[in-house]
Amino acid sequence: MLYYFFMYLDKLNVPGAGVFQYISFRSAMAVMTSLVISMIFGKSIIRYLHRKQIGEIVRDLGLQGQKVKQGTPTMGGFIILLSIIVPTLLFGDLTNIYVILLLVSTIWLGLIGFLDDRIKVYKKDKDGLTGRFKIIGQVGLGIIVGLTLYFSDQVKIREYEKISAEQVETISGRVIEKQDGYYLINDEKSTLTTIPFLKNNEFDYSWLVWFMGDKAVKWSWIAFVLIVIFIITAVSNGANITDGLDGLTTGSAAIIGMTLGILAYVSGNTIIADYLNIMYIPTIGELVIFASAFIGATTGFLWYNSFPAQVFMGDTGSLAIGGVIAVFAIVIRKELLIPILCGIFLVENLSVMMQVSYFKYTKKKYGEGRRIFKMAPLHHHYQMLGYPEPKIVTRFWIVGILLAVITIVTLKIR
Repeated sequence: MLYYFFMYLDKLNVPGAGVFQYISFRSAMAVMTSLVISMIFGKSIIRYLHRKQIGEIVRDLGLQGQKVKQGTPTMGGFIILLSIIVPTLLFGDLTNIYVILLLVSTIWLGLIGFLDDRIKVYKKDKDGLTGRFKIIGQVGLGIIVGLTLYFSDQVKIREYEKISAEQVETISGRVIEKQDGYYLINDEKSTLTTIPFLKNNEFDYSWLVWFMGDKAVKWSWIAFVLIVIFIITAVSNGANITDGLDGLTTGSAAIIGMTLGILAYVSGNTIIADYLNIMYIPTIGELVIFASAFIGATTGFLWYNSFPAQVFMGDTGSLAIGGVIAVFAIVIRKELLIPILCGIFLVENLSVMMQVSYFKYTKKKYGEGRRIFKMAPLHHHYQMLGYPEPKIVTRFWIVGILLAVITIVTLKIR
């Protein structure tokens, strides 16, 4: 909203108003605003949750320090949602299709998480919302995101090349515009995405329906939407499962958000995209403002969520965080990097699947269920081994930073 106001002032030649044209300035403002909201207004929200006795119901798993967390205010994810949405509305371009999709994703999954937390708190049902309803909500968002990205005219990939004046004359029919010394020779919708380690660094979803022959490109949207649904469901559930120790999901999300912000910036810059030999996506740089708000929100929330936590985000925050990360990666065409970037979420998710599957298998075969880990998710396994909670969280963060660096490096390692 402030973005449009200052753009109007800039047209009137008001001194200083033009600074809002710069993504770097608006990103800095988004970070500061989200930090202020999460750290200052967050305290008021925590007091409100205390007064309303909206506390965590802790299931006794025999873990050290678990009982102390009983009654800690939950549903603090509202702090994160507010700290993301408000700065984005103030400093972002609300006509940008990517910004709209990220805002919709934040609110959509935040509402699903809120319903889940509400059932847990007010109906004293630790299981909360049924898994089927959560899946329906995640699938619904996946369909919206997938179809929008595939069919919207605002979603395109551009290819720039440096060519001489003589070459411009020979391909003048294909040249649309000139930018920073590069001539645009391709401006079209595409099902390409980034894949790590391969030579050309690109993967086309139409390859998944190769058996359709000439119709593969036409029906590639089906494969694309199905993959979008899978990624959103997997990452949002992974973030939800990871949220079992103070600050674990929050800190991991801040690291991931910073990485995604960098990837969005380089993908939206013609020169850097050409240097890295990655696809250039017009207007995607606007997501740096959203990423900045996301980083500020998670970092500010960590002020109260670090050990010993004064508030828990609940599903209101964890489902939204996971969904936002998934959708962000998809729109910047870096979703196939998620197994690396979100390795913490992936391992936590896999630990639960492995534990449950192996337990059922051994119970059927030997009449007694056996376990791979002392307890799943993985962070509880280390708790059972006697590691202090802050040490587990810190070491997971360190691994998350390492994975973030590897994710960025993959753009040049092929």
